[in-house]
Amino acid sequence: MKWQAALAGALASALVTTLAFADVRVTNDPGGEITAYLRKFHDMRASGERLIIDGPCLSACTLFTAFIPRDRVCVTQRAVLGFHAASYYDDARRSLVPTRAGTRLVMRIYPPQIRSWIERHGGLTPQIIALRGRELAALYNTCR
Repeated sequence: MKWQAALAGALASALVTTLAFADVRVTNDPGGEITAYLRKFHDMRASGERLIIDGPCLSACTLFTAFIPRDRVCVTQRAVLGFHAASYYDDARRSLVPTRAGTRLVMRIYPPQIRSWIERHGGLTPQIIALRGRELAALYNTCR
């Protein structure tokens, strides 16, 4: 019976180790409510998971840049990071309304190399600016 307990313990340990270093693949993430992404990326950072950007990662999805260490992120040729000014949904207007305070907060959260790229490309406005190709590969490892 001791061997069964030892085997069960070894399997549980292997499962935890495997889960801790799982890959999370982003293939088409349009973004969404910021706090959900902050929580998600905070948890990913704590778990040791690796992030693979394999398509569009837009809006709040780009907040991974503030939480996931660069050595745990890789990008494919299809990867695109899309940045824009923060906004909130106004029920009365039934539309998104840009918020300067939210945009300033997001800019403070982004790491320096991302902030610098955004500033070189006109800053955050309601229009998406896309980081891709060689410029993106200069910031993050290419997936192998």
